[in-house]
Amino acid sequence: MPRYVIQQHHATSKHFDFRLEVGDSFKSWAVPKGPSMDPRDKRLAMAVDDHSISWGDFEGLIPRGEYGAGRVIVWDRGTYENLHEEPMEEALEAGHASFRLDGEKLHGGWSLRRIEGRRWLLVKRRDEEADSGDPVAERPESVVSGLTIEELGE
Repeated sequence: MPRYVIQQHHATSKHFDFRLEVGDSFKSWAVPKGPSMDPRDKRLAMAVDDHSISWGDFEGLIPRGEYGAGRVIVWDRGTYENLHEEPMEEALEAGHASFRLDGEKLHGGWSLRRIEGRRWLLVKRRDEEADSGDPVAERPESVVSGLTIEELGE
């Protein structure tokens, strides 16, 4: 099963990097508010450059002067299943992907839909795992170290 990872990243602003393993890299989006379990919440996801697979395990400080300088924690990770017959790469190129996450924090169906250029929407699908909870506020800690992004910088 291909992997996904969500890293909380405090660079110039605090955001979440949502990454799906596709081929030999992670397709990546910056999600300012992070994921929501509520299907009514449509979260902006800005497509960013692909990242190497090794980046998915990174947690720590990116030094000043380097791209993405700031603190990074692995907020969630797991595997995903493509819910369409077409390959994930083709679905993303077409601007719409549906998948099921099986992670340490997130579970269930999700979709990514391009709305214009690099702007996408990340939305929780209506399924048995959907609820009105806010996983970002309820579980702010890293699944690797147990630290919050604020604690990492201390």
